[in-house]
Amino acid sequence: MKRLEDIEFAGKTVFLRVDFNVPLDEKGEIRDDTRIRAALPTINHLLSQSAKLVIASHLGRPKGQFNPKFSLKPVAERLSQLIGKQVRLAPAVIGDEVERLKKDLNGGQALLLENVRFQAEETSNDASFAQKLAQGIDVFVNDAFGACHRAHASVVAIANYVKEKAAGYLLEKEIDYLSRAVRTPEKPYVAILGGAKVSDKIPVIESLINKADHILIGGAMAYTFFKAQGQDVGKSLVEEELKEQALAILKKAKESKVDFVLPLDHLLATAVDREAATEVASSFPFPADKMAVDIGPQTIEKYAGIVAAAKTIFWNGPLGVFEIDKFSQGTVKIAEAVAKSAALSIVGGGDSIAAVEKAGVSSKISHISTGGGASLEYLANGTLPGVEALG
Repeated sequence: MKRLEDIEFAGKTVFLRVDFNVPLDEKGEIRDDTRIRAALPTINHLLSQSAKLVIASHLGRPKGQFNPKFSLKPVAERLSQLIGKQVRLAPAVIGDEVERLKKDLNGGQALLLENVRFQAEETSNDASFAQKLAQGIDVFVNDAFGACHRAHASVVAIANYVKEKAAGYLLEKEIDYLSRAVRTPEKPYVAILGGAKVSDKIPVIESLINKADHILIGGAMAYTFFKAQGQDVGKSLVEEELKEQALAILKKAKESKVDFVLPLDHLLATAVDREAATEVASSFPFPADKMAVDIGPQTIEKYAGIVAAAKTIFWNGPLGVFEIDKFSQGTVKIAEAVAKSAALSIVGGGDSIAAVEKAGVSSKISHISTGGGASLEYLANGTLPGVEALG
């Protein structure tokens, strides 16, 4: 995989795929520009090298149709402010007008295409659409780590029609850190997995069983494992159809001598509501009208102790309903433990990132990944379609 320093960009037209899938408020204004800022080192490098820059991104899920709600207009405006020069927004993704705008670019200028997902051919990885994207392009640079697990035309198929290809700085950094957790993790290796659903995590759990020393489970996903073992978890969220798979995972972890740890105690509430009364339970059955909303104090202590001894940590998914302060203690305390650790620490996924920010420790994490789904898939498979396409 080539790096930016391996290519001479002066005077060349560069197609740069980024991940500008930013959250917008009800007025269509950007709530958080983190993803735009993450691409600035690559954008600034290419412009400083006198590249003619064609930038592409998706935003939301417009389902292959033009929808002004998902226009990249606010992104073009914010990017223009951040780089201190105008970034023109193309009226479409492909077509005669877009080709004219591409040809009109001078070295050091940037054009942002409209949302690539306005074209249905994007998500089907259509070859003829990819050829149109590649028209007049000399170099393809992928800096959209968050989209690299998708075999989409602007991420994968386009690479077949552009002679020179390279990874941007963000993508290069992501792969550098994640590959250390996949290929050469220093031991003890601790994985912390939370969130609502086991179904989102099955491939990564199965992969981690072969790599990690400890797998710490939290969040609602823990209760599918408990229910599979015959425990009464009250109103806690359970994926009933995955109970057999949950049992198979527990069996495989035991056979592989992996320390697969489920919560020892649980914060219960009658509803996901900040006004709801809470209690700590350290045994089953749960009351019929209660659900687990966080890990309990014994679990926090145990998990924090395991984290303290770690040399490599990967964390994806909150350990409770952390958006509500009274249900956030488990997630915040474990975030603090990860921050105190001397381990190489990698945090991936929007909710996990929000959790370490809520705990005020994001600056003490070795690497915060910009792509939750992509980081999980890389951990599970050791590669991604978007990475493979770069050769």
